[in-house]
Amino acid sequence: MKNFRFLLEYDGSRYYGWQRQPEKNTIQGKLEHVLQLMCGKETEVIGAGRTDAGVHAKGMVANAWLETEMSCVEIRDYMNRYLPEDIAVREVKEASPRFHARYNATGKTYRYTCQEGAVKSVFDRKYCLRLEERPELARMQRAAELLKGEHDFKNFCINPRMKKSTVRHVDKIQITREGEYLYFTFHGNGFLQNMVRIMVGVLLEAGYGRITPEEIEEALKASARQKAGPTAPAAGLCLIEVDYH
Repeated sequence: MKNFRFLLEYDGSRYYGWQRQPEKNTIQGKLEHVLQLMCGKETEVIGAGRTDAGVHAKGMVANAWLETEMSCVEIRDYMNRYLPEDIAVREVKEASPRFHARYNATGKTYRYTCQEGAVKSVFDRKYCLRLEERPELARMQRAAELLKGEHDFKNFCINPRMKKSTVRHVDKIQITREGEYLYFTFHGNGFLQNMVRIMVGVLLEAGYGRITPEEIEEALKASARQKAGPTAPAAGLCLIEVDYH
């Protein structure tokens, strides 16, 4: 048995997220099915995180223990041959026995994409949020400064029964415009369920002048749970990279 590390990308449009679920299309389920075919036995694939339904990835990292004589290139090619077209294995490497894709991750980068222009993009519609209004960039950038740093993000999480710590450190929020596209890039040591999408929703509302800086600060400091702001749709979100020491 050897521990293998995988670099993956996928279009999450038709999947119920990463995590295996009975009778549902999931990324983990598809990967485990192909590896079971390859090795002749059930195999668990451990992902660096659990992306939600409809969320995409360009740099998801996973690992699995396999009993095989195939080389890393042969494993990659076998998986890509039998995986659906919207999931791809970019790279396979043999990892140390101690490597764990989730527990060893030290940070993640997510990007959220919006499209603003007068005419909608037909081909990008599954990968961005179409905006009917143009938010003010300077307002969003000022609001983003309030979200940076270490905070208790419990009001930026969709799971009200979260038992583990909801404190996270977000060290980068970059908001840029390129032509008709608006990009939000987030880097932190970890993100709660729907946290990035809620932050995007809050920042857009700030850009429209519907949420004040004081309301954002209150959402971060409130002892009781409250809704921080709207949750942006899943389609615009993509996991770009996972960090490891």
